Amino acid sequence: MTSATESQSSHTASTVERLGVRPDGSFTPIRVKEVKRETGEAISLIFDVAEHSSVLQHYEAGQFLTLRVTIEGEPHVRCYSMSSSPVVDDHVQVTVKRERGGLVSNWLNDNISDGSLVDVAGPAGTFVLNSSARDIVAFAGGSGITPVFSIVRTALESTARRVSLLFANRDRESVIFATALEDLVARYPDRLTVEHRFDDEHGRIDIDGIVRFAGSVDEVEFYICGPGPFMNVVEKSLLERRVETNRLHLERFVPAEIPCELSGDAQGSGTHTVVVQINRRTTSVDYRKGTTLLQAGRAAGLRPPSLCETGSCGTCIARITDGEVTMLNNEVLTPAEVAEGWILTCQALPISPSIHIAYE
Repeated sequence: MTSATESQSSHTASTVERLGVRPDGSFTPIRVKEVKRETGEAISLIFDVAEHSSVLQHYEAGQFLTLRVTIEGEPHVRCYSMSSSPVVDDHVQVTVKRERGGLVSNWLNDNISDGSLVDVAGPAGTFVLNSSARDIVAFAGGSGITPVFSIVRTALESTARRVSLLFANRDRESVIFATALEDLVARYPDRLTVEHRFDDEHGRIDIDGIVRFAGSVDEVEFYICGPGPFMNVVEKSLLERRVETNRLHLERFVPAEIPCELSGDAQGSGTHTVVVQINRRTTSVDYRKGTTLLQAGRAAGLRPPSLCETGSCGTCIARITDGEVTMLNNEVLTPAEVAEGWILTCQALPISPSIHIAYE
């Protein structure tokens, strides 16, 4: 019979291994082999796998790398999806689109050149091509094409699955990988369908358009990535068609906001104390309403592990040892892991008077 301690250690190891996270958050300086201009607002950074095989060689289609750059003396960390395919390309690349007010994305577009050094951690993420034999229907909006492009190319090259992609953009000039997608359709005419939608020509995608494109939802895997409103309408449309959640794969690029309709208790108004155990140190924190447990730890001067802060990577996982939380977004942990007490601290709001969490 396995003791409680042994069982917990086993669960910890298996959960961390499954997520592919690096709890130490370590970074390696990696040289950019080439900067490729994709559109007027997006670039791809191409890294040499041979030079940094220990960091870059093993990844899954759809995963991301975490980049750390220093801007005006301050370090900034962001996650960017890999658009390369692990079964097609002999290099690894991430694609970065300028975002309005995006400090790091704009800095990378303006400052990175061939030969630049960038601190890199990863790969990580669970938005990946699974081993199912089901056909794939993908919805991508804007720069959300980045991980989807990796998944589509990998599925076409390494499986017999058929793929349908709806790609929504502001206009024709903003389409990332436009030529590469045309080439893929020409190479796999019987297995790949790509439909472009442009806001300035067709208007925003709506439920009717999503349902029409999805077709028969039986025995299909759905991959969705893009801006929040785009993802929300696609997800809602498919759920209303009764698509099982285990066939819906989503990747979000921005942190979830605390919904206004959450009750006071669900925003932590009744919580007074958060106890954080990390690196064999236990710290008691006065809780401020509306902050996540990750933010609460940082406010106390702690350095809890984190990367994406969108509920997508799992780097910030901890275990509840006392108290209760609600999570704004969870695209990583299974129901069984949540039942065991695992939480994503970047998405967790306390709903009990006190709470005790442990980073393991």
